[in-house]
Formats: sequence, C-alpha cells, structure tokens
Amino acid sequence: MTELESKSSQCYQLLSRWRERLIFSNREHTLLKGHLINLNRNIKQLGEKRLRISVYGRVGVGKSSLLNALAEEQIFITDVAHGCTRHIKTIEWKANVNQLHAVELSDTPGIDEISPAGRDRLATRIALHSDLILLVLDNDINNVEIDALKSLLASGKPIIIVLNRCDQWTLEEQNTVIRSIQNRLPKEAKQIHIEAVSAAPREVHLLANGKARSHRCPSKVDGLRKHLLRLLNEQGELLLELNALRQADLFQKALKHLRLKQHKAAAQGLIGRFAVIKASGVAVNPIIILDLAAGIVCDTALVIQLCNVYGIEMGGPGARHIFTKLSVYGLLLGSVQLVIQLALGSLRQILLIGAPFTGGLTLAPAAPVAIFQAAIAVQTTQLIGRITAIQLMKGSNRQMAVPKTMLKHLLASNPAAKHWLGYWSNTSINKQHDLKTLLP
Repeated sequence: MTELESKSSQCYQLLSRWRERLIFSNREHTLLKGHLINLNRNIKQLGEKRLRISVYGRVGVGKSSLLNALAEEQIFITDVAHGCTRHIKTIEWKANVNQLHAVELSDTPGIDEISPAGRDRLATRIALHSDLILLVLDNDINNVEIDALKSLLASGKPIIIVLNRCDQWTLEEQNTVIRSIQNRLPKEAKQIHIEAVSAAPREVHLLANGKARSHRCPSKVDGLRKHLLRLLNEQGELLLELNALRQADLFQKALKHLRLKQHKAAAQGLIGRFAVIKASGVAVNPIIILDLAAGIVCDTALVIQLCNVYGIEMGGPGARHIFTKLSVYGLLLGSVQLVIQLALGSLRQILLIGAPFTGGLTLAPAAPVAIFQAAIAVQTTQLIGRITAIQLMKGSNRQMAVPKTMLKHLLASNPAAKHWLGYWSNTSINKQHDLKTLLP
C-alpha cells in the first residue's frame, strides 16, 4: 500500500468513525436529512474510491458530445436542435486510473434554460454530486457562464474550463479566444486550466450539384483526456478526500447552526435566571469576597447547564475544552469585575458606615451603587453565556471538529490541497454563520 493510499484509507476510517459517533435528535435528523444523505454518499464514495466528473454549461455547447468523445462511445444523446439533456445522466468511464476503482462521467442540463435562482440550485446539486467539474464553453465566456463559474467556485470543487468547437477557428483565433477568457475570469479563478477541444468536428464538402454536405470527423479531445488521466492518477484520491471532508465540515456547521437556533430561547431563559440570582446576591450582600465567590459558582453552574442545553457531553473532551477556554475569559472578566466591585463595594461600605453620623443621608447613594453592582453581575453573566455559545460554534466539541481539523492538516501538508481549497476557504459557504442572530 502506498503512502497516498494509506492517507486515503485513514481519512475514510476517521470520517466513518466520526459519522458513527454523531448524535442528533429525530428532529435534527429530519431537518438535516438532505445534508446527511450527501454526507453518507460522499463517505461511501471515498471508501469505494469512486470519483465523478460532471460537465456544466449552456445549452448547445457540446457537453454530451464531449462526454461521448471521452468515453469513445455514443452514449449520451446529442441533437442539432440542442437542449436534449433534461436530467442528469451518469455512466462509468472505462479509463485506467491507478488510484481509483471507478470514474463516472455525468451529463447535466443546460444552464441557460432555467432561471438564475434555478441555476444556483443546479450548480449546488451538481457540485454536491461531483468531485471534478468541466465547465464547457464554445466561445468567449459570457456573463451567464461567469455567474455559473462563481457558483461552482463557491462549492469548492475543482474546475477545468473546456473550450469546445475549436475546429471552427485557426490556431491564432483559438489563442485569442483563450486569452480573452482568461482576462474575463474572476480574480480567484485565474489559475483554472483551460483545455481546447473539438468534441464532434464536422467537415464540409461541396457536391457536384453545388450543394454542401457535412460529415462528422474524429474527435480531438486527446489533450483533455491526457490531462484528466494525469490529474486523476496523481490526485484522484485527494479529490475524493477533499470532497468528503468538505461535505462533513458543512454538515457539522449546519448541525451546530441548527442547535444554536433551536436552543436560543432556552439558553436565553437560563442566562436570564442565573443573571437574576447573581444580581440579587450582589445587591443584598455587603461582603465583596462572598460576592465574587458566589459569582464564580454561579458562572460555573451556568456553563454546565448551557453545555446540557447545547448537547455537549459533560464528561467528554468537548466540555473540558470549553472550561479551559472559559477559564481564560473568566480570569479576564473576574479581574475587571474585582477592580470595579472592590471600588463600588468600598464606596458602599463607607456610605453605610457613615449613615449614623449623617442622619441616614448616605444611605441614599448606597442603593444606586448596589444597583450598579447588580448590573455588572448581569452583564458578566450574559457575556459568559454568549462566550459558551461562541465556543460551541467554533468547534469546542473536538469530536464535532474532526472534519475541520483534517482539512487544516491537508492544507498544511499538501500543496495540491491548498490549490484546490484556496478559494473555497475564503467564500461565504465556509464562513461562520452570523452569530448575532443565533447567540442567546
């Protein structure tokens, strides 16, 4: 077994164990069913070493013809009327790829037959089911194709641009079109490889009666075929790993997003109750040390209750990691609170001691001081609650964070992985969800 095969097998085993240990409620299972189906399929494909290549592009650019040329069989339907492909169709490519057990070729409908919103959905659907995407053009790239390319880039899938029907141009004209495409590509797509092909070239002949007839010539896709086979032989398993890890990372983000959303109300009520308890104790108790000790106990109990609300196992590493993180924040908050409470507490003590000598006049400002102390207690309690939720969102549960950790390892250790993931890691699809609407 080669080193790369060992890494691929290890990735499959780690992801499989991570998937088996995932615990979620029936409601979460129902709401995330689509994500879960995609996750299970991608992990299975990684284990089976089955990679899928999909074509994507406008109607009539020759997507089906391109796949027929690669497969060297007339399997996918083509027609001069265009728009023959209405549904996604997949076949197995009889190509010899050392790293993989199977390679599939998938045909898709044209993107300009549907609405912009439909194109985004189609792009997402194709991306979820694909490990490598061929964006097929038949001329200079237009705005519809650029938008489609951006949607595919956001999915994080490897893309090759295929310029079809190059038999219609001279070599100089072909190079001019390719340069124009490169100039119009988004900044993050400048490094995408462009391959020129003629999937179904035709040659025109003049008959004796003056009429013109055309007949099909042999396809010219050898350059693309060689590029694909070289890529799959060198990085086929890596593409499967990245696809499975991306889907796992997206699933665990979706799960945590759902949990924050579901449990926001319960967490808010819990934080509110603890804030009232802590504020009441601070307001009525004149002894500062007891205030601080009670505050620590209260905050600890709040974190434990929040861990239960968000489903983090108290005896597991996730909870220990949260307490480690919170201890740092708690030290900072405690130091600030100690200084403020000492100052306010001392002022309140002076005001109380001076009451007999002033006829009780100093008792009047003592009440606002106590209220201010209580307000500080409320604020620190709320902050502790929000920090706990943030730590959950950032992956404090180490078991949940397995995919993200593995992706980071790939990025750090494999230049090819960094190339494929470079744009995706900076897109909104991989950013943290907006915490402001989810935090208690």
